[in-house]
Amino acid sequence: MNKTRYLLLILMLFFGKIVFAQAPAWGGGADQADYSFGFSFQYVNSYFKIDKKPNWRNPYYDPGVGHTITDSASSISSPSSPGFAVGFLARYNLTDFLEVRTNPSLVFADRTLSYTYATSAQNVDKPVQATSIEFPLALKLKSERIQDFRAYMIAGIKYTEAIGAKKNNPQTDPLAAIVRNKNGFGSYEVGLGCDIYFEYFKLSPEIKLSNSFGNLLIPEANPYSDPINKLSLHTVTVSLIFE
Repeated sequence: MNKTRYLLLILMLFFGKIVFAQAPAWGGGADQADYSFGFSFQYVNSYFKIDKKPNWRNPYYDPGVGHTITDSASSISSPSSPGFAVGFLARYNLTDFLEVRTNPSLVFADRTLSYTYATSAQNVDKPVQATSIEFPLALKLKSERIQDFRAYMIAGIKYTEAIGAKKNNPQTDPLAAIVRNKNGFGSYEVGLGCDIYFEYFKLSPEIKLSNSFGNLLIPEANPYSDPINKLSLHTVTVSLIFE
């Protein structure tokens, strides 16, 4: 009787190994290759973190006309602004649980600076055009795969280059001025996501947070740039990555 049990156990292990060995390579075989490619669709939500000067409330004095042209400021803020991006993915496996990847993207996302004054008629929103190209480089740390699911963390840096931004402010009317930002800047980013394996592709929902390095503001003598000491950009990106 014991011999029969041992024989059945050996047969089950043998045939079980064959069945699992012949299981399809879900995800289109992406994880079986050292490198693979894909594309992404991204929802982007961003706003400026504003560091104001100590005297930011003071009315703006225009030397061209010899008097103040704004009332005292009540607030300077940056509401969250939505946008979207499309990108191309390339990745390379360093180990079974670590990969390096890049996801160059074309981003369409305008940001806004809102100014309120003691005289409400002067309240104004100043959009900052932000169509840009991003070049990220990141490390992806993956968990053990459980059937058709795997969680991961991601961290890296990226370089952003603005395209089509307005280069100069009008010289005649300071109230028509815009708040100009640097065209190129770096950021760090961290995020979480998961890989979901289908028969012919892998889908990765992902959320990332990023913050820019340094000061994005180009200092200029106008009512909207002058009260600000420093601008930095905070961005939340929700992605669907197909690989």
